[in-house]
This record gives sequence, structure tokens and C-alpha cells, in this order.
Amino acid sequence: MKTRIALATVALAAALASLPALAVEVAGVKLEDTAKVAGQDLKLNGAGVRTRAIFKVYAMGLYLGKKETSTDAVLATAGPRRISIVMLRDVSGEDFGQAFLTGINSNTDKAEKSKFVSQTLKLGEVFQAVGGLKKGDALMVDWVPGKGTDIHLNGKSISEPLPDLAFYNAILKIWLGDKPADSTLKPQLLGAKE
Repeated sequence: MKTRIALATVALAAALASLPALAVEVAGVKLEDTAKVAGQDLKLNGAGVRTRAIFKVYAMGLYLGKKETSTDAVLATAGPRRISIVMLRDVSGEDFGQAFLTGINSNTDKAEKSKFVSQTLKLGEVFQAVGGLKKGDALMVDWVPGKGTDIHLNGKSISEPLPDLAFYNAILKIWLGDKPADSTLKPQLLGAKE
């Protein structure tokens, strides 16, 4: 009897493991509940939509090693992290890059920004070189310890790693800082229930 129960438990565990990861749907975009960055499994901390005026610009998910509900806790998180952005409309590379730079400037003090000026300039160049983001494009901005900020567009690397953790945190502050790009998106990324 115990052997049958043990075999049934193993079979059930194997069946559950073979199921696809659950997904959260945000504005018609499915964001997986988990992501793997630098060999580590991350969990979807929160997800929402970036809206500008009345337009939905992109769906976004924040992935961490464990759930966090405050900006300070997210910024202090050790290990890999991921920002996943799926475009809901076309945006020029120049406009997207400018929005990133504005968000960094609005949420990072002058002394801190001076530490990663070259990385900020490189980020602007990356988005300018991309030429534009189209509806459905997927942008992943990962923090990989020992490597840096790794940026991928539709699965393809679009930048050399940017090495400073403070720079990655400045990127996170675009949405999680004191002056977030979208005040309704911030609590969603921090796991607030709608």
C-alpha cells in the first residue's frame, strides 16, 4: 500500500512538473509566472501596463528571486533580476530611450548619476541604434551578478553588459522610484492586487 502511494505521489509530481508555467495576462499579453536568469529561477513579483495619457504603451513584469513589496526591498535584492516589457504600440527608439533617460533623471540624484554617466549614455545609444520598437516586441532587461545589465530585444542581445548594479537600480527606479513613470504601475509591480 505504501509503495502504491509513493508511486502515485511520484507520478503526480512528474505530471505537475511537465505542465507549462502559468501565465498572467496583462492587456492581452501573457507574462510567465517564472523566468530563468543566469541559471536561477525567478518569480513574477508583479505586472501591469504602462499608460501614457490614454494610450497603453507596454505590458511589464518584474521578476525576482522572491516576492518583495517595497522599492527598498527590490533594490536590495541579491541575485539576478528581470524587467520584461512587451510593446502594445509602436514607439521610436529615440522616444523610448528618452523615456528611460527621463525616468532615470527624475529618480536618481546628481551624485549617484555621476557614477554611471557612461552607462547612461550607452543605454541612449542602444535605443537609438534599435531604431524603434514595434507592437509585440519583447524587451528583457536583466541584472546578472558578475556580468551586469544585459538587454535583449526579441531574444537577441542588443548591448554589451553594463556593469554597475547602481545603474540597474536606477533603471528599476524609472517605475519604482519616488517619481515613477506611471503611478498606477508601481504598486502593480510591487505585487499589489487590483
